[in-house]
Amino acid sequence: MKLFNCQQCSQTLLFENNLCENCQSELGFLPELMTLSALTPLESGFNALADDSNSVWYYCQNKQHNVCNWMVKEQGELCEACDLNRHIPNLQNYEQQQAWQELESAKHRLVYSLLRLNLPVISKKDAPEEGLSFDFISEDNVVPDGAQTTTGHALGQVTINAAEADSADREQMRKDMNEPYRTLIGHLRHEVGHYYWDHLIAENAPILTNCRQMFGDERADYGEALEKHYETPVANWQENFVSSYASSHPWEDWAETWAHYFHILDTLETAYEFGIQIQPVHGTHPSLVTQITLDPYQHQNFDELLNQYLPLTFAANNLNRSMGQPDLYPFVIVPKVREKLGFIHQLLIQNQANALNDTPDK
Repeated sequence: MKLFNCQQCSQTLLFENNLCENCQSELGFLPELMTLSALTPLESGFNALADDSNSVWYYCQNKQHNVCNWMVKEQGELCEACDLNRHIPNLQNYEQQQAWQELESAKHRLVYSLLRLNLPVISKKDAPEEGLSFDFISEDNVVPDGAQTTTGHALGQVTINAAEADSADREQMRKDMNEPYRTLIGHLRHEVGHYYWDHLIAENAPILTNCRQMFGDERADYGEALEKHYETPVANWQENFVSSYASSHPWEDWAETWAHYFHILDTLETAYEFGIQIQPVHGTHPSLVTQITLDPYQHQNFDELLNQYLPLTFAANNLNRSMGQPDLYPFVIVPKVREKLGFIHQLLIQNQANALNDTPDK
């Protein structure tokens, strides 16, 4: 994630900030410009100091619930991220309101990454068949008609159980599922990976052929594959997959690898923005030395990105251990996984190029 600067006083700002603690300027994220801006209040709405057009901006309607700091051009509208919601938790319940804040924080980071990659972000409200939407479901309430009851994806409808926003519940589920890592952002990145498989892979025969060679044939019976996975997990899955769950079916291998690709991009961009350099005092093996100099959203060579990422996570894992925390990135990227990640990287680099070529001149 990027760091931002207050245009009023140059204070360093974070993505979720809605107030500059130094000069007290109100802040809002401008998705059209992909930047956080200090705001000048008008009689109605705001001018954004990062916007030279003098447009009038308004906060997303969900600002009132403390779940969004994004800006829109029409008063009372939902922003591009919030407009993807179909069902949200019961806001009359304080715990569910808190859960929604956690869910939206993760989802806004996800949408930021999708926009940076020039991936289509289309709400089902505008395109019911091919659009994307989110259900945040609480087991404490009656599940809405047509909604799933568990975390998953179906035809562009991503469902996240709001219990995942509770760190204690999530930790218990992580232990029950024998997972080394379980987070809201991880769920969102995984489930949206299924959605983009439908749009980037399934509808393109040459890419689909290459994808099957890389991840396996997705026509294998999905239900049987999951049942087999839970009864008898693949032995030595670490040799070919990023997680045990990835070994269950080609669709899950794709979605798990897709999620890890986004983990890598977001972590590297944050390190890039902070100018992080890793130079161990003892030992100068090249695998432990790096300076994060690449913007991962713009760099085409994935091997070079990983060569900066791996020393970074080695250092971060050890920092976490110093605080008695689990490893930040408790995974090993073996050569086969590296190849799969590279496949996704090249696919998205090409998609970005196509999107830019299709953009009409302004």
